Amino acid sequence: MQPDASATVISEVFHRAYERGDRPALVDLRGGHVYGYRRLVTDVTRAASGLVRGGARRDQVVAVHVSTAGAQTLAVHTVLAAGGVAAPIDPALGAEDMAAWLLACDARTLITTPDLAETARQAARGSRVRQVVSLGAALEAIDFRTLLTLEPIALPALDAAHQDALLLADGRRMSHAALLARMAELDRPVRLAESDVVLTTWRPDGGCDLLALVGLGMSKGALVVAAGDDLPGGIHDFAVTVVAGTDGSLQRVRGSAQGVAL
Repeated sequence: MQPDASATVISEVFHRAYERGDRPALVDLRGGHVYGYRRLVTDVTRAASGLVRGGARRDQVVAVHVSTAGAQTLAVHTVLAAGGVAAPIDPALGAEDMAAWLLACDARTLITTPDLAETARQAARGSRVRQVVSLGAALEAIDFRTLLTLEPIALPALDAAHQDALLLADGRRMSHAALLARMAELDRPVRLAESDVVLTTWRPDGGCDLLALVGLGMSKGALVVAAGDDLPGGIHDFAVTVVAGTDGSLQRVRGSAQGVAL
């Protein structure tokens, strides 16, 4: 993968999503969802429009506190498409520590999942968060699906080199260009192709690697399977060609249609 210096994460990940249609992009076994390319890009752009219509501003930090790869993918790309900076939060973080982090990064919006909504609400009360958005019905939260129903509005233009994409748990900021560079780094040893199936047991946390992995897979037209800890079972069930290792790298376990040598 050789990222274009002018490309943004959104343009690189979704540039052929409509063309790929209903082909599966991400199988989220923990969340129990299968996301097709067209569905993902449609939901991301509609929800991003809803955030902008609701007052989201360019470069505004939006915290993402979710428990599955599918929810993280949908939430973070929605924030990026709206011109915001996504701050992924480790779902294991307690409400008090989470509130302190929300204050430190001055987040005004928090996206969560129903299983984490109670912790999210508690943390929001101790911060400057004005709205909690849940990917599924949750008490005292805006249902993410509501964003999809709002009248569309133009999305902001993004600057790949200078605009931040992520605010990580260690305080580092990553521009769109930096996140694309991490995607390229992951791709170097495997050279993903459309025929590849990538299996990962990585979980959402306060870092960027799972986001980079899923983004890389979608940019290449591959299928990413986010599974539990049983790698042998997943490899057999999904005809996996590439696995994500515990060392943060990708390893090819089977050839692809490009004829990559093992």
